[in-house]
Amino acid sequence: MTAQHPAITAGRTAVITGAASGIGLATGVRLAGLGLNVVLADVPSAPLNYAASAVLAAAAHGAQVEAIATDVSDHAQVEALRDATLKRFGDVALLMNNAGVGRGGSAYENLDGWRRILAVNLMGVLHGTQAFTQAMLDLGRPAAIVNTGSKQGITMPPGDTAYNASKAGIKALTEGLQHSLRNVAGSQVTAHLLVPGFTFTGMTRPGAGEKPPGAWTGEQVADFMLARMAAGDFYIICPDNDVTREIDNARMTWTMQDITQGRPPLSRWHPDYADAFAAFLKDETGPKDETGG
Repeated sequence: MTAQHPAITAGRTAVITGAASGIGLATGVRLAGLGLNVVLADVPSAPLNYAASAVLAAAAHGAQVEAIATDVSDHAQVEALRDATLKRFGDVALLMNNAGVGRGGSAYENLDGWRRILAVNLMGVLHGTQAFTQAMLDLGRPAAIVNTGSKQGITMPPGDTAYNASKAGIKALTEGLQHSLRNVAGSQVTAHLLVPGFTFTGMTRPGAGEKPPGAWTGEQVADFMLARMAAGDFYIICPDNDVTREIDNARMTWTMQDITQGRPPLSRWHPDYADAFAAFLKDETGPKDETGG
C-alpha cells in the first residue's frame, strides 16, 4: 500500500469544502476509497447531492459519507459544519478548505465581485481554519489542514486581480498557520498549501466539454496532493501537462526578483521585459552542462 500522511487512515474523518465538483469531489472519492469517512460541504445544490452519491459509491472499509450544505462565507455555518462533524464522527483528521470562486475584477472595478471573492476564497478559508484548528489540536491525533491556493496568488498574472489577492491571502494565512502549529507543544496537526496547476474543473471551464490536453484532472491533483502530503511537503505545487515544476520555479523566481531587482510589478507581462524573461526562462529550464551550470 502507498504510504500516506499519518492522518490519512481508514476509519478517520475528512471534511472538504467546495466538494460538489472538481478537486474537492475528486479528493472525496479518493479518501472514501481509502476508508475515511467524508463530510462534503458546498452550497445547497443538485451537484452536492450527486457528489455525495459518487463518493459513497467509492467508499471502502465501511466509510460513511455525509453532505452538509454550507456557505463558507458565513462563519456560523462553518462552525455548524464542525459541530455536526464532531457530533456524528467525533473526529476530524483532514480539513480541506477548498471552496473558491473566480471572476472578481481589476483593482478599480467591480467592488461587488471583490467582496464575493474575498468572502468565499479568503474568508472561507479563514472561517474553516478558525472553526476547526483548535478542535483538531484538542483531539491529540495526527491531522492535517489543506488550504487550496493558486499559482495566481504567487505570480500574480494580470486579469483577475481580485482572485490573485484572495489566493495570495490564502498563501500568507497558511504559512502563518503552519508556523503556529509547529510551535504548539505536542501538536500533531500539520498545514499544507495546495497550489494546483491548470486543472479541468467546474470553476475553470463552466459548461465545457472535453478536457484540454494541457490540463490535469481533479483526480490527478488529488493523487499528487496525497503523495506530497505523505512526503511532508508544505508547498504542494502541482504541475500539469504543459507546465513543469522547473517552469513554475522560474516564474516564481522572476516574480520575486521584480522586488529584489527593482523591476516594475508584473514585469513578466511588460513588453520591455519580454526578451529578458524569455532568456531567463530558457536559462532556468534548459539543459545544464556537466558542472550544473
